[in-house]
Amino acid sequence: MIEVNNLVKRYGDHTAVDHLSFKIEKGKIYGFLGPNGAGKSTTMNMITGYIASTEGTVTIDGHDILDEPEQAKKCIGYLPEMPPLYFDMTVGEYMNFVADLKKIPKDQKKSMVEEVMEMVKITDMKNRLIKNLSKGYRQRVGLAQAILGYPEVIILDEPTVGLDPKQIIEIRDLIKSLKKKHTVILSSHILSEVSAVCDYVLIISHGKLVASDTPENLGKLAEGSNTLNLLVKGDKDHIRIALGQISDIKDIKIEDAKEEHAWNVMLSTKEDMDIREEVFFKMADAHCPILEMQSKKVSLEEIFLELTEDDKKKKNEKETDKKEGENK
Repeated sequence: MIEVNNLVKRYGDHTAVDHLSFKIEKGKIYGFLGPNGAGKSTTMNMITGYIASTEGTVTIDGHDILDEPEQAKKCIGYLPEMPPLYFDMTVGEYMNFVADLKKIPKDQKKSMVEEVMEMVKITDMKNRLIKNLSKGYRQRVGLAQAILGYPEVIILDEPTVGLDPKQIIEIRDLIKSLKKKHTVILSSHILSEVSAVCDYVLIISHGKLVASDTPENLGKLAEGSNTLNLLVKGDKDHIRIALGQISDIKDIKIEDAKEEHAWNVMLSTKEDMDIREEVFFKMADAHCPILEMQSKKVSLEEIFLELTEDDKKKKNEKETDKKEGENK
């Protein structure tokens, strides 16, 4: 349905989107997830043809968005983060205006506009000026213009930003219902929103794709990861050497604690491994008493943060190396 290949967008020396590639299949809801400033909106704007890419291609149903924009855009309904509304129009006037822009046949226009307005529950608002609507209803009108004409793909950029909890639930339910007839791409920085609505998740950080999988598989990744936090007294090197003998530990982090001669020790373990007893005896053999021990599962949110923070760290290291090279 949609194929994004090595997409790049640069603004001077700043790379907003960095060689992004992915495919979108029919009949699914895709979540495009990333922190603020990750490049989500820039990517949405390139996919829909709002802005041109610096490099790479976007193909929609076999049509290149830049070479064949009219054919490609016929397949798309787009709700930007700021809906393109005319505040001095009534809801009904605006929807008819959009229908004319989309070249919906006159004999179908009235019934289609009414059907879409009923679908997003704005029929009662058709004679109200858009400027007098609440944020939630404006968002519904924006969603209605994206759905009008029943395009194969509906792209929604941060559709629940600024809405109250009740409005968020209503919009999410509406998005879920679109799956019956459309492919949906939903961009968000809210993990719970993507997990609740989407069939597949693409995680972006600093313009790069850092993960892509189903919410279920990402959840399994979280379930299969454990951390063990300790407060230990003793020599730092002795602690590290003793813990290094435990094969099921993936990573050891040791930081200063507030207590004198004590250390905060964070251990990452392999899947479903309970190492508490082994840690206890290793610390006893090393004469390093454990003052506190706490085991916890890594959450999906923590995995998201780890993926995006790791990419940020790599980018900072790359920029530091570049500056050092220029100074030599």
